[in-house]
Amino acid sequence: MAWLTAASALLTTLCTAPARADSAWQKVGGDVRSGVSGLAYEGRTSSGSGVDVLAVHDNKGAGQKRLSRITHWEGADGISPITWDGPEPVDLEAIEAIPGMPGEYLAVTGRGIVYRLKVTGPKATVVDYSPLPGIGEGDDFESFALVSQNGKLAVLWADRGAGADRPATLYAAPLTFAPWGQPQFGTVTRRAYQAAYPTGDGTRHISDISVTDSGRIIASSAADAGDDGPFDSAVSDAGRVSVSAAGRVRVTLAASPSVLGTFPEYKIEAVECLPGSTDALLGTDDENLGGYVRTMPFCEA
Repeated sequence: MAWLTAASALLTTLCTAPARADSAWQKVGGDVRSGVSGLAYEGRTSSGSGVDVLAVHDNKGAGQKRLSRITHWEGADGISPITWDGPEPVDLEAIEAIPGMPGEYLAVTGRGIVYRLKVTGPKATVVDYSPLPGIGEGDDFESFALVSQNGKLAVLWADRGAGADRPATLYAAPLTFAPWGQPQFGTVTRRAYQAAYPTGDGTRHISDISVTDSGRIIASSAADAGDDGPFDSAVSDAGRVSVSAAGRVRVTLAASPSVLGTFPEYKIEAVECLPGSTDALLGTDDENLGGYVRTMPFCEA
């Protein structure tokens, strides 16, 4: 009878627990405060077999972790905390390395505040912070990407959208920096974007973006039914961006985005094309189920 009771309890647990059967995903956080909301490439490990990336967390309370370093290689991951030195952000959703400025990053909150950071070892120091330009009513940001072409910088970011009635809005602008470090944005352009998958009411049409060296825009989309899921995600070829020698930014979005991969049971909120590779590192914020990462060959030229 005791054996039957235990077996029944185990069967009940297996039937009700969310399935996390894909071994390609590697766990990097075990609770709601440890999900991966954004990733930024730092560099290769000394052996060359792995990569160091910075991960932002969307925590909102004072003293909660905002930033971690993940050392990723196939089969295992190392995670270490980064101390935040400066005004604490609320709800960090994306982070990107600044091209040509080693150790410097821009991180963005859901409400559109941009933090310029200097990261040295286990410490991130706030250099400056300012709002994104042209924020629309109800905008909720989860994505941010920097583009370097022809000696000029541009920035892409997006309101995530919500279901069939609210497509994502992808924003683009030239980017420079003031002598004191503050990001400065040029003329802003906007494009509407609707994901091909998922398609339900809870769809976030753009949950992150990354740009390849040739200018392909790789975008993730996600569906979130609550802190315990179920979740669903996809990564798509969303279009192209170019920056002219005069600094003019041109974005062309695909009328029918090509879905590169779908990921049921996971909520992808981070996509980072790894330099010198065709791989994208994907990160999830699966709320109470924690966070996971994996690579996929989505960043071909």
